[in-house]
Amino acid sequence: MRDPADLPAPSRRRFLATGAALSGGLVIACFVPSAARRAFAAAAPPAPAPVDPNAFVRIGADGTVSVLLKHSEMGQGVWTSLPMVLAEELDCDWKTVRVAHAPAAPAYAHTAFGMQMTGGSTSTWESFEQLRRAGAMARAMLVAAAAKKWKVDPASCRTEAGFILSGTHKAGYGELAEDASKLPAPATVALKDPAQWRLIGKPTRRLDSRAKVTGRAEFGIDVQRPGLLVATLARPPVFGATLERFDATKAKAVAGVVDVVAIPNGVAVLAKHFWAAKTGRDALEITWNEGAGATLSSEALRDEYRRLAGTRGAVAKTAGDVDAALAAAPTRIEADYELPFLAHAPMEPLNCTVEIGKDRCEIWTGTQFQTPDQAAAAKILGLEPEKVTIHTTFLGGGFGRRANPASDFIIEAVQVAKAAGKPVKLVWTREDDIRGGYYRPMWLSRFAAALGKDGTPVAWSHTLVGQSIIDGTPFAPMMIKDGVDVTSVEGAANSPYLAAIPAHRVDLHSPKSPVTVLWWRSVGHSHTGFAVESFVDELAHAAKQDPLAYRRALLPAGSRERRVLDLAADKAGWGQPLAKGRARGLAVHASFESFVAQVAEVSLEDGRIRVHRVTCAIDCGPVVNPLTVEAQMQSGIVYGLGAALYGQLTLKRGRVEQSNFHDYRALRLDEMPVVDVHIVDSKDKMGGVGEPGTPPIAPAVANAVFALTGKRLRRLPFALD
Repeated sequence: MRDPADLPAPSRRRFLATGAALSGGLVIACFVPSAARRAFAAAAPPAPAPVDPNAFVRIGADGTVSVLLKHSEMGQGVWTSLPMVLAEELDCDWKTVRVAHAPAAPAYAHTAFGMQMTGGSTSTWESFEQLRRAGAMARAMLVAAAAKKWKVDPASCRTEAGFILSGTHKAGYGELAEDASKLPAPATVALKDPAQWRLIGKPTRRLDSRAKVTGRAEFGIDVQRPGLLVATLARPPVFGATLERFDATKAKAVAGVVDVVAIPNGVAVLAKHFWAAKTGRDALEITWNEGAGATLSSEALRDEYRRLAGTRGAVAKTAGDVDAALAAAPTRIEADYELPFLAHAPMEPLNCTVEIGKDRCEIWTGTQFQTPDQAAAAKILGLEPEKVTIHTTFLGGGFGRRANPASDFIIEAVQVAKAAGKPVKLVWTREDDIRGGYYRPMWLSRFAAALGKDGTPVAWSHTLVGQSIIDGTPFAPMMIKDGVDVTSVEGAANSPYLAAIPAHRVDLHSPKSPVTVLWWRSVGHSHTGFAVESFVDELAHAAKQDPLAYRRALLPAGSRERRVLDLAADKAGWGQPLAKGRARGLAVHASFESFVAQVAEVSLEDGRIRVHRVTCAIDCGPVVNPLTVEAQMQSGIVYGLGAALYGQLTLKRGRVEQSNFHDYRALRLDEMPVVDVHIVDSKDKMGGVGEPGTPPIAPAVANAVFALTGKRLRRLPFALD
């Protein structure tokens, strides 16, 4: 049997066409009842009642099992983990499984959000029951077909690695697929007891690895079409600026340039290849009306944030008389924590290929937001959404940037293709990506806490200042309540520490700015995790208590936070001596319904922070693929560590000063610490793993640096001087 990486990927059109005809195979459509839906968050918009199938499996006459994946694969591993779930219940031979991205269609809507999308570390728990049922339905129909063919009781049949067996009878799934397709799908199916699982929970190598390392995997930037032109776009250099005029004479003189067109967000140069398009763009003569955004600077924003932090904001959580408790306590601690704007900086810059035909449009791109992108393209072209076909390619990183409610990179590409009248691939350069907006917002957290005589906090005040990423999006009506964007205060307003503090208050300021902002890996937790866990460490020091013991005293006994905290501390050797010049720091944070603790071991080398080892413990509930969990913890740590040590975007005269990886640094290979990942054996509610590894790393490192040097690092990226 061939390795699945060697199996030819079916085209989406052929996959659906052959499936609909039920020709030479079996296709299963799985409905999801409303009772099976789970809310992604308390403020998530309600999902519509299911009206279309939302999970498909096709069994070919040759025995291959094709899974149509509604979630985008951007390195997080769903190309493997989700088919594992279906294959488990189908009881097929794992070597026969192949995967394709699903087209944009209502059938593949996220059951919590009601649209096709990938994000929020939701893919596995959201699809888990759907895919189990789809696999079980297919298995039941195959068994029924075999029993009918052999004239035996279906109860006498069993399945094993892609075969049906009964007495002396044996047939492969491929032999029975066509007969099974003619039978009615069962209304109910029995799912395996977890004790019977052969795939789920077992370390399984990725199905997409071979195609990626050999270069056969198609990313958006790889797409080629007949007659395709490559385009680059000159965008406003200042947030809020508009185009006044341009002269394309010099651009059109560049060899390979075919056309220059203006669209609402700038001027596009179309060429036979990328370098000609970029060279032509560089030759454009453009005059911009920079507007009020030209006065914007990071220092001015910082001053305004500090001013706002001294006033009361919209209250997100409150209990007791905080001001009185702060005034009466013998020990009071205050601190500000500051975090900069951050770019997502995926390895594959943004890109989108558009081919417009008569009454139709086809789009090839790596997107996390199929439904909004499809609707945005349809609106521009005056088409019904179903006339816009989105081919989701592999994504060379997303981190939230390719899940934009504004559909910016899709809209630009469609507008360019429409204006040009030709198929177009719009490609962003790295500089376009860094300076193109939609950043993790800049944040300031101001704390004040009072300690009782035993060192336990009796009052806690936390004021947050930063732009809302939800304001102005379709999610706003459900996710902004009484002036509070729930994503701005997640990890702060619901911090488990607050339950042990009788007087506490969390309030929020959401200042407006022309800088476009968006969710970034771990969303609000990316800033609250650093601020809260660093400040708790300050309280432990002020109370002259061990940071681990202090946290344990504040967290409920038996809590999942305590579980991962104890595991990480034990595996890291907390309290045991280290080599001279090294120290440990720890942090624990819950996000996306998973619980992560990390212990960082650091030293200083030539005046710079060196992270040698990170010990990570995670409780994400039941695990589909331990290798995916381990990889995502490592990924989240390296992503968060790069931001902690180097990441920042600064503004001057309304312009982003950074432009590429030379001045917007990512963590480099020789800086990567050893990462030990320990997974809690848990039967609690399943959470996500793509994002929860990021929030604890910055505070764990900051707390370790304090243990080593006595210096508190309250601003990212870290600076020791």
